[in-house]
Amino acid sequence: MSMTIDEQLALLVRGTVDVISKEELAAKLQKSQESGVPLRVKAGFDPTAPDLHLGHTVLIQKLKHFQDLGHDVKFLIGDFTGMIGDPTGKSETRKPLTVEDVKRNAESYKEQIFKILDPDKTEVVFNSTWLEKLNSYDFVKLASQLTVARMLERDDFKKRFDNEQPISIHEFLYPLVQGYDSVALKADVELGGTDQLFNLLMGRTLQKSWGQKPQVVLTMPLLEGLDGVNKMSKSLGNYIGITESANDIYGKTLSVSDELMFRYFELLSDLAVDEISDLKIGMAEGRLHPKKVKQQLARELTARFYDEQAAVKAEDNFENVFKKHELPDEIPEYSCKSDAETIWLPKLLTEAGLVKGTGEARRMIKQNAVSLAGAKVNDEGLEVVASGEVLIKVGKRRFCLVKFC
Repeated sequence: MSMTIDEQLALLVRGTVDVISKEELAAKLQKSQESGVPLRVKAGFDPTAPDLHLGHTVLIQKLKHFQDLGHDVKFLIGDFTGMIGDPTGKSETRKPLTVEDVKRNAESYKEQIFKILDPDKTEVVFNSTWLEKLNSYDFVKLASQLTVARMLERDDFKKRFDNEQPISIHEFLYPLVQGYDSVALKADVELGGTDQLFNLLMGRTLQKSWGQKPQVVLTMPLLEGLDGVNKMSKSLGNYIGITESANDIYGKTLSVSDELMFRYFELLSDLAVDEISDLKIGMAEGRLHPKKVKQQLARELTARFYDEQAAVKAEDNFENVFKKHELPDEIPEYSCKSDAETIWLPKLLTEAGLVKGTGEARRMIKQNAVSLAGAKVNDEGLEVVASGEVLIKVGKRRFCLVKFC
């Protein structure tokens, strides 16, 4: 990609909250261009959950921008730090992950990130590679780099200290260890969410202590979820997972509010800033219908995690199901083996994969969000006759044809 330094800088700072500092980044880009040596750019992810959602991809998209400009991307999986537990934003000590949790989730991450990043130009690294080699002397040296008073400047630590809530000593190690990752990788740039600023700046501090030039820090905003209020989170159910079906990614994106839509464009789309501005102006002037603009976003995001053909098919499917009230082209099937004459509906919904558990099933039934053969049901104690087949619909987009055998 042939761009001037100013053009590169504009692309890289697009959507960021903090850039520490823009002048340093410009200088690093200039030096890289003159020397032909790419920058080393890192972003760390603790493998706390097996699935990534669009909120995670805000950072990954920014990594892709650096990658498109020819720089070396280090996708760091914090398998060591994950077993400490990131205290950021927590009101109590976080339960550390087990070794088995870390390995399982890390493998899942590796599969998912290449939906966005180029696998041939991305180095996946694990911080246990260097952190497990540190001896007791090294950890004492690391711990000596920061005072307790400085550590208590962190808002989450300060609140817990003022409220007389316990802070474990090992939690103080987390930002130090994350900062040391930058030392080990000799990072030129580190990316993170706004909630990670303290930890990212720790990398600059430790690099100076180790005689390295400090990394540039870029923070990205936390993406709001589908509710438009809280940050995107699986626990809040306001997320769009990147491993969800093409139909779900497309349909969920269309449910984003008109106001939030341009936030998603800015942080997730590959469209140029001018193109996004034209869409916004066109909508404001009434030349473009909000739905048409939103469909463009939905197609782009669906194609990113699948392909163009899948995106077009998802759009057609959405129109058939929700505008024409027809069934989707492809309906998942579930063969249910039951020795009994009937089966409890919440159990059936769970076994068919339509909900995560009977608790969610009962809530959906109470909300009149479950249909059997096109008829709404509101009896959470309903027993379904276990013979023949029945078409089940949960919510707006989940279908399953259950065949009893």
